Amino acid sequence: MFVVQPRAGGLKRRRAAELQVAEAVALVNTLHNWTVLDKIILPTKNLDQKLIFGKGNFQILTEKIKRLPQATAVFLNLERISTLTKKELEDAWGVKVFDRYTVVLHIFRCNARTKEAKLQIALAEIPLLRSNLKTEVSHLDQQRGGSRYIMGSGETFLETQTRLLRERELKIRNALENLRRKRSILRTQRQKREFPVISVMGYTNCGKTTLIKALTGDAGLQPQDQLFATLDITAHAGYLPSHLAVIYVDTIGFLSDLPHDLIGSFSATLEEVAHSDLIVHVRDVSHPETVQQKASVLSVLKNLNLPSHLLDSIVEVHNKVDLVERYEPIEPNAVAISALHGYGLQDLKEEIERTVLIATGKKILTIKVNLTGPQLSWLYKEATVQEVDVMPDDGTASVKVIISESVLGKFRKTFPQ
Repeated sequence: MFVVQPRAGGLKRRRAAELQVAEAVALVNTLHNWTVLDKIILPTKNLDQKLIFGKGNFQILTEKIKRLPQATAVFLNLERISTLTKKELEDAWGVKVFDRYTVVLHIFRCNARTKEAKLQIALAEIPLLRSNLKTEVSHLDQQRGGSRYIMGSGETFLETQTRLLRERELKIRNALENLRRKRSILRTQRQKREFPVISVMGYTNCGKTTLIKALTGDAGLQPQDQLFATLDITAHAGYLPSHLAVIYVDTIGFLSDLPHDLIGSFSATLEEVAHSDLIVHVRDVSHPETVQQKASVLSVLKNLNLPSHLLDSIVEVHNKVDLVERYEPIEPNAVAISALHGYGLQDLKEEIERTVLIATGKKILTIKVNLTGPQLSWLYKEATVQEVDVMPDDGTASVKVIISESVLGKFRKTFPQ
């Protein structure tokens, strides 16, 4: 694979282009049996040109590709290139040409494990198939001198294929809707148990999975140092310092210039975030583009139409501080940690707990119970018991609990004073 990073603008864009090409190389390295043979940053005055580059630079690039006979493809690191441009480039270079959309889509396809993820990828492929179809039909029409009807159907080839794609898209959307309904039922059951849900989000490869493993002690989690290692949403139980049980949700990582069709296809997965009690935004502060990565994540979150209270209460986590000498957060409410080495995790748990209690409306109360009755066991089952102070003289106990208004109401109704 030969990686090409077009650079529009002056020399001040050079640093940004270097970071973009590094991310493009990391994307290719994520794929099994794909290897980057060489990379180049090439200036262009106008990215909307038919062949992306001006005549001189295009000639330089063509000669460079021709001198790499072992290169079987070119990754042109732009969000989307038109099917027509793609065909012309492939004709000129004699190899397959990929844009950011097709590379990320291929990574998604390779990493999909669940039925839902596979359906969402199939949905994301529809616009690509539609675009390819139009170009293919246009090419065939030029060769044959006009559209041809399929025998006896009254439809042209384009109309037939367009209809089939439309039917396929409808079928996929219906299947996703069924899965969404099932997840809604599971969510309702979980809400009845009143477990606070914490969505852990961040730029891809920022250390979300490593953090959840550190917070929960879930040995089954195997973090991987690669982009988009997590594609399906997974839930993991953990406990806060007060012994309050919570569910941490590991989500798909974000990427700058992630094509909108891909984000749209994963809306069913990201819908789960809207039903969280808290969002934890994990940042890799050792990355040179950490500020831009934060902006990319927040931009996507805002486009998801999340409730304002969720966006206003985000807990920002600065991860991988062990890779930055004497790191101090600039943001006032950020928590600095190293998920890998365990640094700062207690502070983070306390901040999560403080925010979760506010978000869920749970209170810390002391309730007096009679030890001869079932009140204490009821509280252990329905609330989070922190302390029990037994008073043997009168057979009672003062129980310190974390409890919601609804559960407190049930307790008072079940055990009227």
